Amino acid sequence: MHSRKLLPLLIVFVFTFSVPAQVYHQHGMVVSDNQVASDVGAKILKKGGNAVDASIATAFALAVVHPQAGNIGGGGFLVYMDGDGSSTTFDFREKAPLAATVDMFMDENGEYIPMINHNGLLAVGVPGTVAGLWKAHQQQGSMPWVELLQPAVELAENGFPLSFALAQHAERFFNSDEDEFMQNFFTNAEGRPLKMGEIWKQPALAETLKRIRDNGHDGFYKGETARLLAKHMAENGGIITEEDLAKYESIEREPIRGTYKDYDIISMPPPSSGGASLIQMMNMMEQVNWDEIEFNSTEYVHIVAESMRRAYADRAEHMGDPDFNPEMPIDRLISKEHAQNRFTNINWDKASVSDSSKFGQLYDGKNTTHFSVMDKDGNAVSLTYTLEWSYGARTGSPELGFILNNEMGDFNPVPGETNSRGRIGSDPNLIAPEKRMLSSMTPTIVAKDGKPYLVIGTPGGRTIINTTFQTVLNVLEFDMPINKAIEAMKIHHQWLPDRILYEGDLLSPDTRKALEAMGHTLEPRYRLGRMMGIVWDRELGIFIGAADSSSPDGGVSGY
Repeated sequence: MHSRKLLPLLIVFVFTFSVPAQVYHQHGMVVSDNQVASDVGAKILKKGGNAVDASIATAFALAVVHPQAGNIGGGGFLVYMDGDGSSTTFDFREKAPLAATVDMFMDENGEYIPMINHNGLLAVGVPGTVAGLWKAHQQQGSMPWVELLQPAVELAENGFPLSFALAQHAERFFNSDEDEFMQNFFTNAEGRPLKMGEIWKQPALAETLKRIRDNGHDGFYKGETARLLAKHMAENGGIITEEDLAKYESIEREPIRGTYKDYDIISMPPPSSGGASLIQMMNMMEQVNWDEIEFNSTEYVHIVAESMRRAYADRAEHMGDPDFNPEMPIDRLISKEHAQNRFTNINWDKASVSDSSKFGQLYDGKNTTHFSVMDKDGNAVSLTYTLEWSYGARTGSPELGFILNNEMGDFNPVPGETNSRGRIGSDPNLIAPEKRMLSSMTPTIVAKDGKPYLVIGTPGGRTIINTTFQTVLNVLEFDMPINKAIEAMKIHHQWLPDRILYEGDLLSPDTRKALEAMGHTLEPRYRLGRMMGIVWDRELGIFIGAADSSSPDGGVSGY
């Protein structure tokens, strides 16, 4: 009788804690949320393209094969570092339309209209992805633009076999109360939802991609695509116009830089809050005597959560679009002195209290995607882009074939209102025309001896900064191989609401009880984040990559 009870538990244990093997390549590597897209990027590397070339091809391929987050209707960030240690970033975060107002999501009585900033065409920010990839190509690309777009065009035009995950989405959308665009998004010529293994063709998207292929930036922001998008907005209650699209430009920005012991950390500056928050937390980790604290112990979880609490409170109070908030104290927030001040008031025996009369923050939605790329010369790209929620606003124009973002939900919707549930009303991230909404995306490159060493990032909405932070810490402090660093237990604390989210099967019951006795509130999650990482072992001349096992279609490719 006992053996029959134990057998299922043993099976669950083996399944849950197995760690996918690392993948090794000598000349270049792409790790993304979709094996098909990774293969596209790797083929570009094999043709002689550099990391930026491969990232552009991968990103457009993801817009075809990973529509829940891969996109041309959203935006994001790219961090680049060449093999000699020079670095830059490209900001292609969405913008608020010219007609946007600070109170656009409130009724005539000044009350927030629930979910209006996430649903429908008012939730759509001016897309930035095409502009960002175009600008990166103009600055760092080496292959012709048309060659980088062609694989995505062919995938959309000729189709590809639908994966199990997308087949499930097809069935769900077809039987949902979503708008007609999404109900029919995965249907065949007979109007039924496609099944796993059937070929999915996207002719309207193929035509949109051809215009981008042939005309670059203007193939999206001017001409037929811009006209059709503005027409769809005007006819369905949206406010994005052809003028909004024509005015959009990506911005090349100086990276945000920090150090952890002998490593350099290069990440994204505002309007991403990820880089500054990551560096602030890594600075606090330098104060810890790790010889006395075991990974996954009660002390480990407590000190990591308390560091998160402090960084996220600072994030909410100070960060937003730098073009609208020129006085942001970023240098102070990422300084060693500020981290030491924050660290010294941590009580090692008791949880702090998050005070809703101060600050916290709203974060990106749950279906962002990230990929990492390195080429034969050690040039590295860490790129995170998003539609916000899974499938964004869950609408789009049938004439264009791509899904629109719902990133306007990342602005603070009600000026001055901050509460314990996590709604924030601080000034730096209030809505204004042409303003970029604050993000938690954290594409990151870690350098060793001045050259790229670790390329890492993740989707995960509000958990992005913290899952990236813990994975970097796992590699740099605990010497974990990249696959184990990705799969190891993660937690998340965002200051408000005042709770620790934890991966439910990776934190022991005894540790949970001890943390609750210290005053922490805990809440389980199946998984936090979906990391995509590469380590460059220069001594062996090997790229070592791993895709998070929680990604159903994710994969590593190289040569």
